[in-house]
Amino acid sequence: MNGIVIVDKPQGWTSQDVTARLRRVFGTRRIGHGGTLDPMATGVLPVFVGRATRAVEFFEHAEKTYETVLRLGLTTDTEDVTGAALTRLPVSVTLAQAEAVLEQFRGQILQVPPMYSALKVGGQKLCDLARQGREVERKPRPVTIHQLTLLEFTGETLRLRVRCSKGTYIRTLCKDIGQALGCGGCMERLRRTQAGEYTIDQAVPLEELLNAPRPQAYLRGVDTLFAAYPAVTLTPNQEARCRNGNPFSRPLADGTYRAYGPDGGFLMLAKVENGVMSTIKSFFDVEERTL
Repeated sequence: MNGIVIVDKPQGWTSQDVTARLRRVFGTRRIGHGGTLDPMATGVLPVFVGRATRAVEFFEHAEKTYETVLRLGLTTDTEDVTGAALTRLPVSVTLAQAEAVLEQFRGQILQVPPMYSALKVGGQKLCDLARQGREVERKPRPVTIHQLTLLEFTGETLRLRVRCSKGTYIRTLCKDIGQALGCGGCMERLRRTQAGEYTIDQAVPLEELLNAPRPQAYLRGVDTLFAAYPAVTLTPNQEARCRNGNPFSRPLADGTYRAYGPDGGFLMLAKVENGVMSTIKSFFDVEERTL
């Protein structure tokens, strides 16, 4: 089985838990996921199966969209409500104050990665050090908040929609917004609603997938990952050259393309430079007959 399945990850599961179960469901060890979600988070988790795992590298820089709830007045060691409380302060934030502070967090900002994260310092994961009661210096990293929208304000919580770059910690964003408001804050809830091309409307609940009589029916073609690029159909001779890893003439504008064989099968992500098409990454079965 080969393709991409868009999982609606349930709360309490790690991304690795999901892929481990799906290895049994699809009967293959060649499975990877596109972007880790914390156990408390839910939502879009693209899982790459079989030959589709060759495409994971292209998903690493995909933008993500989240809906989160920021709990004001509480800070914790994990920057979310699952952690141990550090401070509890009264909250007297107005809607106007909340809107004004959010403007500071739009565009490119600097984030200090949380201690409870999988980032490594000196070869050790920060989360492992944190569990040992150790805290180490972390350098601020630039991330981009493309969109930050206040969806609901209760006086005690802010429900936000965030579209952001790779490497953004929503927990840290919540903590920093709370700090800027003067009362502190932490993440209460998180749901990823979009990752790259894939939306929550396309996601299948994990439980449904685990109990499906034909789980392969949920697999999407790996070419859906590259839907933003134009498609071209190769001639039989061009397909043969593609399968042998050889470039060939193709009078197209310079750029990136999805290349298909005459039978409609997706062959490769390709680039054209000066009228010559070559392979960026191939996705055909190498055991298939070369034309």
